[in-house]
Parts: sequence; C-alpha cells; structure tokens
Amino acid sequence: MAKGNKVIITCAVTGSIHTPSMSPHLPITAQEIADAAIGAAEAGAAVVHLHARNPKDGRPDQTPEAFAPFLKVIKQRSNVVVNITTGGSPTMMVEERVKPAATFKPEVASLNMGTMNFGLYPMIPRYKGKFKHDWEEPYLEGTRKGMFKNTLADIEYILTTCSGNDTRFEIECYDIGHLYTLKHFLDRGVVKPPLFVQSVFGILGGIGTHPEDVIMMKRTADRLLGDNYHWSVLGAGASQMRIAAQAAAMGGNVRVGMEDSLWLGPGKLAESNAQQVTRVRQILEGLGLEVAKPDEAREILSLKGGDKVAF
Repeated sequence: MAKGNKVIITCAVTGSIHTPSMSPHLPITAQEIADAAIGAAEAGAAVVHLHARNPKDGRPDQTPEAFAPFLKVIKQRSNVVVNITTGGSPTMMVEERVKPAATFKPEVASLNMGTMNFGLYPMIPRYKGKFKHDWEEPYLEGTRKGMFKNTLADIEYILTTCSGNDTRFEIECYDIGHLYTLKHFLDRGVVKPPLFVQSVFGILGGIGTHPEDVIMMKRTADRLLGDNYHWSVLGAGASQMRIAAQAAAMGGNVRVGMEDSLWLGPGKLAESNAQQVTRVRQILEGLGLEVAKPDEAREILSLKGGDKVAF
C-alpha cells in the first residue's frame, strides 16, 4: 500500500506494446527515451520503467548496448529510480530478456508472474493509417497465436540471475493466478519482502478493467501477502486514469506512461509521458494524497540506492 499519504508514481515511458506508427510522440531513440524519463521524473514520477528500441525502426531491442546510452544520461540528469524491464517483448526468450537487468544491476527490474496470452492484435484495426515499418503489423498479428512465455523455471531463472545484485522487482501480476505464483516464491524465500506488486488490468489474456476486478485483485493480494507488499496498478489504454484513481482511493500506488496508453483523453494523444504523470498527479492531489519523491520511494520499497547500480 501507499505509505501514509505518499503515493509512488511509476512511469513506463515506451514499452514494447505500441509501435511507432501509432503515435509520433512515442519515444524511440536513446535520446528520446532519456528525455521522456527525465521529463516524467520532473513531473512527479519517482520510478521510470524502461525498455529500449532500435533507433531506426522502433522495434523492441533488449540488448544491453541499446540500454546503455539512455541509462547513463538519466543517471547524470536525474535522481529518479530506474527500473529495467525483464519482460522485453513477447517474441524474446528469457535469456535475452534478463540481460540488461543482469548487466546494469538496477535498483528495480520488472518481472511478469506467468506465461500468458498477450493479445496485441486488436490494435491493428484501431490504427487507421498505413504502418511505417514492415515489422509492425506482423508483430501485432503474431500475438494472436503466440504468447508471452514466463514459466515457473523462467521466473526462478530471472530471480536467481539477479539475486546477487540487490535488485528488487516490480512484480507484474496480470491475473489472480499470478498472485498465487508470487506467494509460492515468497513461501520458498526466493523473493523477499517488501514486495512491489504491480497489478495489470486490460491486456487481452489477463484480467479485465471492471472496478470489481480491481477490488478482487487487491483483496486477493491482501489475503495472500498480508503486510509483505506495496500495491500499485496500471490500466491499459482508456482505463489508465480511471483505474489509477480507483486504486489510489483504495491506498494503492499508480503507474502511467506510453507503454500502457498513448492517450491523454478521448481522441487526444499524449504528447509526452510527462503529460500523463501530470494528469495522474492532479488526480492524486485532488484526493488529498502526496506524491512520493524518488528517495521516499527508495525508503518505502527498501531499495539499495542509485549509487549501487552498474551504469
């Protein structure tokens, strides 16, 4: 839960879900990703969740070499907590996905709690223009018969690969069963509290976006994890701000960013990640809540500190 009235805002600035043709504002190059992360931090994000992309065509790139340029810039220009994905994209194997986190030893890395259908193909008919790059439509269509693979062995591989780095995890739970998987690893001592649980709503293949889905996810986490976790939420697409508002009113932390939604409102593309952070901050402050600064987030989540990373 949020500590006192301090709410941690995470901003996922680019991700691997949306493709470059969908928005001219989606960060692609290392400079754009760095600027987006720093702008989000200046707007109030305590944590930035980072993916890398090929600067020429925008496809997901999980090589450490793709992360290095923007990680260094962000560290030089901001005190924000850096979170490196181990999710990569649905087309990647676990050995490829874990490399940046293993290499750079961030304070936080993301970790998906299960193999799942990850349907991105419904976005194809929603995009009315012509795709700029030949990889985009096949990539989205491939999720109709593909999946995101994170078996129990894969999860343990990621956890043990990063275990000596004092990296904590943004534990992404897309369904109720993922909470039970997390409880399994907690009971075995493979993950240590305090856990940072990110409940994800609205991905085809995972739990939906109904208010009762949000309540059920929190109720189940409370029952399984007790006082061992801090709760955060993200809503995909149009549900982003609504789910953030509901969860914040329930004592949760929130995640926004162009990985999760390209929009600021109906029919209006977000021009920056900072705009989404500003919008959710207005919601939080309207509820009488305070936004956690990066060092406050470090204290709440028991992070090792920005001086103990390898970038």
